[in-house]
Amino acid sequence: MPVTFGLLAILPAILFAVGMARDRRRIGNAVWLGLTLMFLLLWALSSAAEEVVGVGVVVVLLLLALALPVALVVNGLFMVLREGRRLGNLLSLLTGFGILGLDAVFLIAAADEVGWIAVTSGALVVVVGYVGFLFGSLLLYAIIYGRTGRRSGFDAVIVLGSGLIGDRVPPLLASRLDRGAEIFRRSADRSPRLVVSGGQGRDELVSEAAAMRDYLVARTIPPEAILVEDAATTTEENLRLSLALLDPPTDRVAAVTNNFHVFRTAMVARSLRLPVDVIGSPTAFYFLPSAFLREFVAIMIRHRGAHVVACGLLVAAYLLLVLG
Repeated sequence: MPVTFGLLAILPAILFAVGMARDRRRIGNAVWLGLTLMFLLLWALSSAAEEVVGVGVVVVLLLLALALPVALVVNGLFMVLREGRRLGNLLSLLTGFGILGLDAVFLIAAADEVGWIAVTSGALVVVVGYVGFLFGSLLLYAIIYGRTGRRSGFDAVIVLGSGLIGDRVPPLLASRLDRGAEIFRRSADRSPRLVVSGGQGRDELVSEAAAMRDYLVARTIPPEAILVEDAATTTEENLRLSLALLDPPTDRVAAVTNNFHVFRTAMVARSLRLPVDVIGSPTAFYFLPSAFLREFVAIMIRHRGAHVVACGLLVAAYLLLVLG
């Protein structure tokens, strides 16, 4: 059995390596990475002593069932206090309560070994397992993507907007601009252009792009090197409208956003067939859980048809196994 799991890890590992070499922006790379690590973990567990495996499984279950949801609830409360009660800020709180609710369902099902509660909770486990696998795979791959690739030698740098406080650049956007300025300076030998992209929201006194330009000029970026794109309201428009400003066009373009937003931006660029390398900037640690959850939900919605089919097939297979 250990050998079988080891062999099963080889194919997804090869597909992951090939995918990285062909296009780092493919979502399939995250899936192949997740499958490789899953089979390697099964190989390690099946090779270990039975006592070690038992203790390890108990520890992992306790962490997932108790420590993780409690941490998410605490983070969610902190987010509400610091950032307000918008839906995006409630994601970690809702996820934490959701896992605790799932724990309660499992405890109820434990007293109903063959009834409909047990069968339903088992189907729920299958769906949650699928979603959890995808989340872990995408999170890990997003980190890998954000830490690899070109970091200098660009002909243009696009900084994506993220909202203002009145006419002031908040810390989240400032981190993007600081990283964009850093890449701009590293590429000085190519005389790059720096594009600031973002329209004006209802609660903003100026366009994001105008405030971003002023921020960069105040930090010694030459005004003549900055191009202003002040119409975009989505990530897709940020990329498409910014590239339209570049004359002549170039194949060496960096797009800068926060680290949690890097991989989805790369996926958008790939879907638009745009030649863009996406680079991340730092984000406050407390903001990351909700931010990554928000990105994951957006990616799931983007490919919702495939995920519905996959969950349906997995649940059908489970029901055939249990009830057949």
